[in-house]
Amino acid sequence: MGIGEVAALLGVGMAAGTINTVVGSGTLVTFPTLLAFGYTPVVANVTNTVGLVPGALSGIHGYRAEIAKFRAVGGRRLTRLIVASLCGAVIGALLLFLLPAKAFKAIVPVLIALALVLIVVQPRLSKRVAARRAAREGGDGAQGAQGAADGALRGGWGVLAAVFGSGMYGGYFGAAQGVLLMAILGLTYSDHLQVLNGVKNVLACVVNAIAAVVFIIVGALGLGGSEHPSVQWGAALAIAVGALVGGQIGARVGRKLPPKALRGLIIVVGLVAIGSMVL
Repeated sequence: MGIGEVAALLGVGMAAGTINTVVGSGTLVTFPTLLAFGYTPVVANVTNTVGLVPGALSGIHGYRAEIAKFRAVGGRRLTRLIVASLCGAVIGALLLFLLPAKAFKAIVPVLIALALVLIVVQPRLSKRVAARRAAREGGDGAQGAQGAADGALRGGWGVLAAVFGSGMYGGYFGAAQGVLLMAILGLTYSDHLQVLNGVKNVLACVVNAIAAVVFIIVGALGLGGSEHPSVQWGAALAIAVGALVGGQIGARVGRKLPPKALRGLIIVVGLVAIGSMVL
């Protein structure tokens, strides 16, 4: 790795760490950059996943107060969501190696396009979430408080299945997993959006970390075969250092970033990634 590549990966790692903490689409910045430096799609994916774990942990630390509020209402609901994410992540990560590399190359442009659609419709999803929250919290006094509490305690098998599915998606690729999670959580729970953003960071971190462990073990044991090479540690380390800093930036000042500008940047980068894989 040359100095220019290290500097670029540090920069995009920082950007991804910030974006993941605030929105959850950082892979759409780091993945295309790795492709641009000549990494194959599968190598870029496993390297990117490993590299972004420290940034996810950093984001959790930044949102620890909000996460504590979610647990205070009912600690077991967070545990259930974590277990669902973990199980989905294992299956998604294993699918990366069980399916041929050419399948990943064919599927990922579609997943990126799906991620971009989610980013475009995210403001509308947020409005629907806010409207449902307002309806659940309607009423005065004890009635309103009870409605909010009931909404906060919602989340049966349906939401667990949805979180499991997002975990599979994140374990396999992961772009815009955070957007998916925010839609699921926001339509299920009545907690403040910043509280749910903290929970989103926990679940996304679980998925990234579990997928990273699977990728490292499979690569170290050579179980993936020649089609699925192992993590490129130099690139992963550069992304990790940048993401670690970016996670703190996202938790502290990232909330002030103009949403439209951030979405626009991600969409442009995502389109470039699609072009680099299909052309």
